[in-house]
Amino acid sequence: MNTEEKLVNIIQAFDNAMLVTKTDDTKLHGRPMAVAEATEDGHLWFVTDRSSGKIADLMLDSDVAVTFQSDRRFATVSGQCHVVDDRSKIEDLWKEAWKVWFPGGPSDPSLTLLRVDPEIGEYWDNSGLSGVRYLIKAGKAYLQGDTPETDESINATVDMK
Repeated sequence: MNTEEKLVNIIQAFDNAMLVTKTDDTKLHGRPMAVAEATEDGHLWFVTDRSSGKIADLMLDSDVAVTFQSDRRFATVSGQCHVVDDRSKIEDLWKEAWKVWFPGGPSDPSLTLLRVDPEIGEYWDNSGLSGVRYLIKAGKAYLQGDTPETDESINATVDMK
């Protein structure tokens, strides 16, 4: 598996992420988002209310970061985020749980999509055998007063353009 496939595989395992935008005073603002879809090419889809603060942030600056975290797997993607008004895509992605925020269902007029077009990503994977191998390397490095080496099975930066 190449590094881009591994990054996408890690991202697709997550149901939630943190979406970070820049505010009008150039501060960073992160908020939890349900992942509507993570495609095979790394594009991320989210649903949101068209009057939310993140829409205002994106009108000023479309650069975003999206972070994912579990006990042993971490990932981040940076790219451009676009507001997409596509009712057929909303219908395709619709989850009944979203009715809490959008009582009108997929045709709710306040519902819109966000699509993140990835430019660069990175992952850290300490799960499974990779994690065990890393722990052994880390323990050995610690005893030798050194730092452990990692490889692409554990960590890689991925150009996604």
